[in-house]
Amino acid sequence: MELGLYTFAETEPGPEATARRLRQLLAEAELADRLGLDVFGVGEHHRVEYAVSAPAIALAAIAARTERIRLTSAVTVLSSDDPIRVFQDFATIDLLSGGRAEIMAGRGSFVESFPLFGQDLDDYDELFAAKLELLLAARSAEHVSWPGSRHRAAIEHRGVYPRPLQDPLPVWVAVGGSPPSVIRAARLGLPIALAIIGGQPRSFAPLFDLHRQVARESGHGRLPVSVNSHTYVADTPEQARREFFPSYAQTMSALGRERGWPPLTRAQFEQGCGPHGHLFVGSPADVADKIVAQHGFFGHDRFLAQMTVGVMPAAQTLRSIELFASEVAPAVRERVAAAAPASSA
Repeated sequence: MELGLYTFAETEPGPEATARRLRQLLAEAELADRLGLDVFGVGEHHRVEYAVSAPAIALAAIAARTERIRLTSAVTVLSSDDPIRVFQDFATIDLLSGGRAEIMAGRGSFVESFPLFGQDLDDYDELFAAKLELLLAARSAEHVSWPGSRHRAAIEHRGVYPRPLQDPLPVWVAVGGSPPSVIRAARLGLPIALAIIGGQPRSFAPLFDLHRQVARESGHGRLPVSVNSHTYVADTPEQARREFFPSYAQTMSALGRERGWPPLTRAQFEQGCGPHGHLFVGSPADVADKIVAQHGFFGHDRFLAQMTVGVMPAAQTLRSIELFASEVAPAVRERVAAAAPASSA
């Protein structure tokens, strides 16, 4: 089982604060690489409270300062981007990193990129479907022929360069709990990443079952699946909750105001931290237990921890990464591996 991190690089507003946050981002990735985590992901947002609107540039910088960790977007908002440019960007990261790049393609949880890049929100799903098709065409052949769509002209046997070291360049689809999205990915032979950031995690298990069923029926066999969740690790559960709650509550309540939700309460937070909740907040043993428990009903191949939700002190974030990499990850790998023979018998 792969274990890694992803971040949206939350920041205070202003160029100096953003520059400082980007330096911290590099430090987080270097630590994760040095301590043996498998994956590091960087999100894409076009809002003042996030430092990264161009994840490919951030990942290229990280590629130059790491040695083995896989590098993924989390996510690339493909609906409002150009698929050929996305492929070229990540092929370049793949070359710089010695074959460690991945694309996690999604439609995004915010809508700012659509008017920013001249896209119509009414075309939300249509844009993603057409652009995913073109991205996969660029991935599959050096010279691309594509019939075009209502939103983009056709391409007639044009070369797309550079070509990545990995063939094919890994592409994951980030899904938000929609069965049609899961089915589309499975039919295309693509792995999925599901962000579980609320509700009862076990209720998402049918989506993974659906993905495996459709993939099998489509002739692709078993495809990888990932769970991505809010995570924070400290030496004790009390310390973890005390340190994580303020920024988490502020961020989730702010998002709630935008979307018509009530403010997050401490009781809701505590419920989420419980053994059946969606938050991986606690001691290393607590977090490892929850990942292993979820693996029992998801059978997922990858777990990515979103280590910051809102602006958090850099030292606390680095300590959380250290505990996740040095204590949580080895325990999870060992227990999942030990359970595998029994589950396959």
